[in-house]
Amino acid sequence: MKILPKEGKAFHVSDSVIDILSGKNEVKAFSKVVEERVSLRYKNKNHIAFIKGVDENYTSVVSIDSSLNVGTWLDQKYKNIAVIGAGISYKLSLAAFNFETPLQVLVPKPGIRFITNPNKAFNAIDVNIFGVYGGSEEFQDKFVFTHIQEAQSLLNYEPKEVTAIELKIKSRFDVRTVKKELKALLGNRFDIKTKKELNALYYKVVNTENFISYLIFTLITIIALFNVVGSIIMMIIDKKSNVKTLLSLGVNIKQVKKIFIYQGFLLVFIGMSIGVFVGALLVFMQIKYGLFMITNSLPYPVELKWTNFFIVITTISCLGIMASKIASSRISKEFIEG
Repeated sequence: MKILPKEGKAFHVSDSVIDILSGKNEVKAFSKVVEERVSLRYKNKNHIAFIKGVDENYTSVVSIDSSLNVGTWLDQKYKNIAVIGAGISYKLSLAAFNFETPLQVLVPKPGIRFITNPNKAFNAIDVNIFGVYGGSEEFQDKFVFTHIQEAQSLLNYEPKEVTAIELKIKSRFDVRTVKKELKALLGNRFDIKTKKELNALYYKVVNTENFISYLIFTLITIIALFNVVGSIIMMIIDKKSNVKTLLSLGVNIKQVKKIFIYQGFLLVFIGMSIGVFVGALLVFMQIKYGLFMITNSLPYPVELKWTNFFIVITTISCLGIMASKIASSRISKEFIEG
């Protein structure tokens, strides 16, 4: 969750805001951040990225320190240090702990429309690289992390001026409820956004991907159910003599059809149970052990949701009943006696 200013780029963090956030039991941790688009210069190479000044609580909100490929996270004992993404490191040919030539971070001075002297048009700071983090291609190309004081100095911000406050909500609490409560406490000066709202396009793509995966899964299930239909028809042919006996004992065609419908659904139910169990086991093992990795340090994210279980079971059950009914519809007196 992120607290942003309703107007402008930055806002002052008052003691009352800190007290409200500190007093909320639902908030596990929060961190003040300063973020701005900057130009990076190292020797004869340049790259556009974002500087993100963070305080000492940031790793309690986002566990980025566990994504470090090289070096260490920002140490409060040292000044003018930074942690960059692996993409930035590659593009600038810049390694960690290379103190001979620091990385120069530049941002245009506010209020300057026409640049006549480039040396006077930018605020700049020099930082030494203490670490390199990994992650998605977009993420590792995007951010340079520094102490919040360095970012404030670069942007001419006051000590209590920030661009956002990032929050980590305890997992047992509903994010939407916490958002409403914080809005009521903080007032209309701030815009509070959840993770889904901040990454609306990403979640839209993921939901579309889930829907397409569901359609593909349903198509595969329909194709597989042709085997069930074939198996039931073969069973009916094989059991013709038994069916004749049942008919002679007074059982009607409708009851015979029900027998084969139940048998067909039993086949589907056994297959579905095995599939759901194996699927749940794979998801559990992925969560626990990270069997499938996106990068060396980032496992493919999965989650067990009861709604997904319900959708899968309902879909297979409905298709299984339909397949059983289609197969048993072949049963008639003429077919049995023929």
